[in-house]
Amino acid sequence: MTDGIDLYALDLSGASFVKACGGNTHPDGEACVTLARIGEDAWALGDSKRPDAQPLRFTSSELEAAGLDPTRFGLSV
Repeated sequence: MTDGIDLYALDLSGASFVKACGGNTHPDGEACVTLARIGEDAWALGDSKRPDAQPLRFTSSELEAAGLDPTRFGLSV
């Protein structure tokens, strides 16, 4: 939670996801993730191969701790 807000309660309907591919390849194609800002300090991270799966939600600090930089997706922080 960020400031008492449940990240999974945030609406994704207006989120604009950007795809980034890491270069790992699988038999069914390249491994890619999608990322969208869903709040001031909230992000949704999805799997491009599983677009119907619910994206995971993270705070900016959690993304940083995981080594994910939104600027590499072309997103501002």
